Amino acid sequence: MPSSNSSFLRQLSSKEGWKSTSKRWGGSLKQMEGLNNMYGSENGVFVMKKRVMVVVDETSHSKHAMMWALTHVTNKGDILTLLHIVSPSKDSDNYSSSSSPYLATTLGSLCKASKPEVEVEALVIQGPKMATVISQVKKLEVSVLVLGQKKPSPLLNCLCFKRSCDEFVEQCINTLECLTIGVRKQSKGVGGYLISTRWHKNFWLLA
Repeated sequence: MPSSNSSFLRQLSSKEGWKSTSKRWGGSLKQMEGLNNMYGSENGVFVMKKRVMVVVDETSHSKHAMMWALTHVTNKGDILTLLHIVSPSKDSDNYSSSSSPYLATTLGSLCKASKPEVEVEALVIQGPKMATVISQVKKLEVSVLVLGQKKPSPLLNCLCFKRSCDEFVEQCINTLECLTIGVRKQSKGVGGYLISTRWHKNFWLLA
């Protein structure tokens, strides 16, 4: 786990009893909450900063969404929050205490190395997925939420079935007040990304 004077690891607890861990690269603890972290100063001029959140896990499509958000949405001084949600089931206890913080820290370090001018924080929270996203988006005043989407399954499409991950993305897009973007990386032969929002579905972005 990388360490520096400007990074920290803290344990949180909530009334619901959910477990959570967070780590931040750059910035200070006071900047994590409230409106103060939305403003910065550059060359003596105050500029608006935004917080971009990406829900991450072990899958490749979530990593693609993370890198897309880093390169296409964040600007200098913005805050990129990586949210890893662990199921509250008993079977996940061992995973939550070991693999989850390691995954979040690894992805956070990757983002910071790729784009140092962006502040990065990684959160690991145990709880129901949708409720956790809603609460963190509101608590952290997220401007943009980015979610990875899997490539469609021809068989499921023929049967008119939707996967739970697709339903989760659609629910976030239609429910949350912040700008929510579903990102799906195209195959190597096609290239680019398919972007879905409340107003566009599967919009092809070549870059």
